Amino acid sequence: MIRAMIFDMDGVLVQNEKLKALSVAMAVQRLRGLPEPDPEGIEAYRDMVGASREVVSRHIVEKLGLESALRPLMAEYGASEPWETLGNMRRAIYDDMVADPQVVRDNQWPHTVGLLRVAKENSCRTGLATLSAREEALHFVRALGLEQTIDVVLAREDVQKSKPDPEIYLLAAQRLDVEPRDCIVIEDSPNGVRAGVAAGMNVVAFATPFTTAALHSSQVLEHAWLVHDPEKLEEMVQERIAEHNRGAHA
Repeated sequence: MIRAMIFDMDGVLVQNEKLKALSVAMAVQRLRGLPEPDPEGIEAYRDMVGASREVVSRHIVEKLGLESALRPLMAEYGASEPWETLGNMRRAIYDDMVADPQVVRDNQWPHTVGLLRVAKENSCRTGLATLSAREEALHFVRALGLEQTIDVVLAREDVQKSKPDPEIYLLAAQRLDVEPRDCIVIEDSPNGVRAGVAAGMNVVAFATPFTTAALHSSQVLEHAWLVHDPEKLEEMVQERIAEHNRGAHA
């Protein structure tokens, strides 16, 4: 029986991947002295959605050749390496955006938030498993009014290993007091899908504008169910729950 539904946050509950991409574009704009956000920054970020902050920042610095522009700013941004300077710049821009709860609400995915109703209807417990910082995760939960709806919130500080390691999902199952096989995971990135699959869970891959290409070019979809249309997400999850539960009673 499916007894728990576990959500990633970035790109799943909230469309904040596009806000993160914009923050990169704005940081590159400042570094290059451009009149508007640099679209190359958005594309460089798109390459690495779902990876750790360091991996993302290193990739952007290398792909866009930003090291020479970042080195003189290391002291100003309290950084020891160029990638960290970029990460701190981008983070400050992003934090300013999402500090406003209305911005968070304006960028929610209503279809994934609606799955919380599906969870209740199916007597499922609910969890949030994100590699964002706990403070940010709780801010988003409060902004969306989900404090009484999500049973367990796990964030970067709760684990030692990042996705695609299954640690955060296995910990979520433990905290929710359910077996991994009885959990359904909603993820949008290849690394997130890999983490859910490695944890032995049922995974629905929600392809967003920032993750569709990466999901299709990876080798993860043979182990997950893919949804392209947000309006079909609820239907897919309902089908997966029904299918799993029929198998459990067979």
